[in-house]
Amino acid sequence: MSLNAAARRLWFRCRLNGLLSVGLKPAAIRLATQRLADAPGDVHALASLAHLLAEQGHHSAAATHLRQLLSWRPDDASAWFNLGYVLEQTWWLDDAEQAFRRATQLAPSLDRAWYGLALSLIGQQRLDEAVPALRQATTLQPMSPHGWYQLARVHAQRQELEQAEHIIEHLRGFEPRVAAQLVRETGLGAAPAPT
Repeated sequence: MSLNAAARRLWFRCRLNGLLSVGLKPAAIRLATQRLADAPGDVHALASLAHLLAEQGHHSAAATHLRQLLSWRPDDASAWFNLGYVLEQTWWLDDAEQAFRRATQLAPSLDRAWYGLALSLIGQQRLDEAVPALRQATTLQPMSPHGWYQLARVHAQRQELEQAEHIIEHLRGFEPRVAAQLVRETGLGAAPAPT
């Protein structure tokens, strides 16, 4: 890479960060789009554009850019996760599942990918398959209530009430609001009425 190309790349990154720091996301999208027109192989610009489009709710466009990024970097677990996320947002659940599975293969400790995989399976009503993914997510992030919340809901849907109640009790220890929400939603684990 020539010094001039490196300077242009650095200048792009500085301008992009400046626009984002003051909340000018539409201008940042225009800048990233222009950068890709000038330097189609700029991976950072491509990833940034995909991220910005996803934040703005343009999930299909973001997915297109992420697929292009993955054609250049097929072993990028974060890009696979991001693709899964945007596909899940557009209810392309089969494709989201495959992207999340690829992310978990490449980075088994990526808890967000396990959680995303579980959500895509839940969306497909494949609850039995969602349980191991949720267990892995909660193992990797034991203090995050999201995986526990979904796991309790899946157990309740599968009529595994004791397991769901156990999770509610567990959540009471560190996320009482989430536990209370589960009690309201499922009717399980309510404290006994005073006598």
